[in-house]
Parts: sequence; C-alpha cells; structure tokens
Amino acid sequence: MSELAPVVISGVGPALPGVTGMADLVTGPALPAEPVDPAAVLGKRGLKYKDRATQLGLCAAFAALRDAGLRDADGPTADGTGTGVVVASNYGNVDTICRVVTTIAAETTRGTSPMDSPNASSNIIASEIAIRYKLGGPNLTVCNGDASGLDALRWAASMLSAGRAEQILVVGVEPDNEMVRKLVGADRMVDGAVALVLEREETARERGTRARARFGGFSRTGTVEVGVRRLEAFGAGTPTGWYLPEAASDLDISAHLLAGVPRHGMPDAWGTLSGALGVIQSAAAVGRFDAGDRGPVHVMAGRDDDGIAGAVLCAPGDAE
Repeated sequence: MSELAPVVISGVGPALPGVTGMADLVTGPALPAEPVDPAAVLGKRGLKYKDRATQLGLCAAFAALRDAGLRDADGPTADGTGTGVVVASNYGNVDTICRVVTTIAAETTRGTSPMDSPNASSNIIASEIAIRYKLGGPNLTVCNGDASGLDALRWAASMLSAGRAEQILVVGVEPDNEMVRKLVGADRMVDGAVALVLEREETARERGTRARARFGGFSRTGTVEVGVRRLEAFGAGTPTGWYLPEAASDLDISAHLLAGVPRHGMPDAWGTLSGALGVIQSAAAVGRFDAGDRGPVHVMAGRDDDGIAGAVLCAPGDAE
C-alpha cells in the first residue's frame, strides 16, 4: 500500500443477527437470533417503501457514523459534504429488480409500482444512505462477486489517498429473501450489514478521533497462495489471525500457507455473506484489536476463478 496514504478505520457499525457489540464478532454471536429490526434502530419514519438491504445499510451506517464521532442521536456533528459512501452488495435489490422485470414481461411498464422504480437502481443503497445522512462525497456501489467487500475498502482507501473525500463510509450488506436464495443456490443469506468509516490517519488525528485499526496493504491476485505472499510482502509481521475466503473449502488452501496462524471463518448460521464478507471480516479484526490483540490480521475474500482480494489490518499505533 506504499502508493496510498496511511488509512485507518475510525468507526464500526454492525447490524447483524445476534451481534450486540464488537466482542460478538470475535467470539461469535448468540445464534440463532432474531432478524435486525430497522424500525427499532432508526424509528419507522422514512423506512416505508425502502427495500430490506437499504434498511439494513441505513442501520449499519447510523451506528458507524456515531462510533466515528460524525453524528450523535440529535444529528450530524460534522460537515458531511466531504464524506463519501461505498456500498458492497451483490444481491441488495435483486428481489425488486426481478419483481419489476416479471411485471413488465407479464403486463406492461404501466403495471409496475412507482414505489419500485427508485429501488431498481443498482446504486439505491448508497444513494439512500447519502440522502438520509447528508453525505455529499463520492457515492458508488461495488458489485463484484465474493471480493466486493475488500474491493470496496480498497476503492475507499484510494479515494482518500487522492483527496477525493475526508471520510468514506463503506457498507457491506446482503439481504435474505427467496429470490436471493434461488439465485445463489444457498439455504440462506446473512440478512445483515456492517459499516466502517475510513479516513486518512492524519485526518483522524486532527479530529481527535481514536483509530480502531490501520490498513497495512491491499492485494488483488489470481489465487490464494499468491495473495498470501503478496500480503506477507507488506512486512507488517507475522499475522495473529487469518480470515479465510467464504469458499475456502473449494479452494486449494494448503497447510503450509501461514502455518501456525489461526484460521477464522464466519458463523455458518449466518448463511452466505457474499459481498458483505470483506467488510465483516475487517470489523472482526477491529474487534480483536479492541480486545487487546496486537499482531496484524490478514483478511481474504474471493474465488480462484474470479480473483482473490486481500488486506492486512494492523492494530492502531503499530509502526508502519
């Protein structure tokens, strides 16, 4: 990551079943658990006609912005014009799109609900987050398969390094519904979200905000083995944990790779995480640092046939 300015995580916002605090991302949540209730988090106002993924994204964004000191219960505490939004989601509004397409095929465009039209936009989650929380920076969605979450974090770090924004809110979210399950071929999706606030280290310091973790480097390779070597080359030291790709059982992850380093996955009971995986992994790394872990943590997502994304997260205050 030598070409990028030092970037830190200054806020974390989970909206996941069974997760009530950062420790639950490390030790594991109490599952099964009730689905996240957006109305209980945000109140009912403004949620009507918004799809499930957007509601979950709004919950996670609210929590992360508060954690980073960018807003409180009464509203923003900082000017949001310099804060961007990057959402990672592969299936966020797919149920709306399928419903609209089916209606048009069976009837005409006149048969579609006017309430569905905005929700059919591929950038609807990021747009709604920016509108609700008055965030005027760059706004985009990454829909790039299993690696989407880590790709979104790298895009955010790149924009921060280029001076495009003061902060970037990165949200990983996937909903659970019949249409998504059918397309993915899974029994369930996670039906949750996690948001992270990223900013340059110097910006966080000037704001007097505590950094929760620092990115030591990003990689994008063709295989897990090459990805591991690339992350090791950043020289952050021997990792104290390695978060594996979701399809780890289908990949050739040899025992000699990072031998002796604990390997971590996410709870099977959550279901498939897809585009949200890399963001959730990074939040879990923050949880480990909050609990006192000092060594770097490697996170990795993707598939050998579609590319492997990786990142090194370091404890705040560790030397670069």
